[in-house]
Amino acid sequence: MNLNNRIKLSFMMFLEFFIWGAWFVTLGTFLGNNLSATGGQSASVFSTQSWGAIIAPFIIGLIADRYFNAEKILGVLHLIGAVLMYQMYNATDISVFYPYVLAYMILFMPTLALVNSVSFNQMKDPEKEFSTIRVFGTIGWIAAGLLISFYFHWDSAEGAKEGLLKNTFLMAGIASVVLGLFSFALPKTPPKAVAGEKVKVSEILGLDALKLLKDKNFAIFFVSSILICIPLAFYYQNAHPFLSNVGVEDPTGKMTIGQVSEVLFLLLLPIFFTKFGFKKTILVGMLAWAVRYALFAYGNAGDLGFMLIIGIALHGVCYDFFFVSGQIYTNSIAGDKYKSSAQGLITLATYGVGMLIGFEVAGYITDTYKLADGTVDWKMVWIIPSIISLVVFLLFTVFFTDKKKEEVQLNA
Repeated sequence: MNLNNRIKLSFMMFLEFFIWGAWFVTLGTFLGNNLSATGGQSASVFSTQSWGAIIAPFIIGLIADRYFNAEKILGVLHLIGAVLMYQMYNATDISVFYPYVLAYMILFMPTLALVNSVSFNQMKDPEKEFSTIRVFGTIGWIAAGLLISFYFHWDSAEGAKEGLLKNTFLMAGIASVVLGLFSFALPKTPPKAVAGEKVKVSEILGLDALKLLKDKNFAIFFVSSILICIPLAFYYQNAHPFLSNVGVEDPTGKMTIGQVSEVLFLLLLPIFFTKFGFKKTILVGMLAWAVRYALFAYGNAGDLGFMLIIGIALHGVCYDFFFVSGQIYTNSIAGDKYKSSAQGLITLATYGVGMLIGFEVAGYITDTYKLADGTVDWKMVWIIPSIISLVVFLLFTVFFTDKKKEEVQLNA
């Protein structure tokens, strides 16, 4: 890959995840402070990510892969997204806000696959080259958080009270315009599908890979993947409001520790995976969820503030050791015939079905433990997902047999 394309793809990744990190991290706090949303209403808003994940394969499979260059669709989606972001910035009521965020997530989630397609199309050896490009996405997410906390101070106690978090949508919208226009200068990525080739919905959604569920171990992994997304949803939906409410200063900036951790543990994953195999690796990821939420339940912004920081820092173990190792396991089990379908099925099960259930549960629990004075019993809100994570950990420990750990190799 030539240097010019490498710079373009790196900048594309930076902006893609800068946009997402610019508003999604602080969304829970914004909904509560600016729109007076209940836990159930917040759950509905966060669930738009899941609906976007469910609909995204259709946009990619029916449009991007068949009729138009990926970089052009990427540009159009982000330009429309910028308009929707501006509408979200102006919204003053949850009923007005919701349709815009739903439309936005339906358009944004396909872009996650499109930036990968544009990148892979320029690579001769994706397994070696992709990580050096993708890391700029994580840097973009971190940069957004640092700007919000340490430059603009929108998430400070005073800033949040004045409603300044709505500016995150304006920042994301401006970045969307930049990426939308820049996308037309990206390397050309023509449609992959052959003209006249029939479209199968089962292939688009990865349903062809359902045959793999006949394997008991894959079935256990599949169900566990859905269940572990319930506690994951608690983090996305409640972590920022929790940190803000208990008095943690610069919560958005501090939450970027999780992304730094993600990069570090991604580098350690090949070593751990090779030495201990898939089962032990994924169990560490599951256990990390339980530990993280216990730390949130019993920590505070004062003398036990270190517990909250450790909980945030565990994000790398939680995400990499479960989701990334799960993708590797799925790839090894599926074989060439179902490789793409299996990854699509797991994505649909986790970010689609699992997170959809998770956000609803998180919203219900938050409303259930809301006290008479309007505050939340955060200890109970975090104890419940900790217990759920521990139950999934125990089920996986008992029923999953790592028969193929010798066959599963991490391509680093």
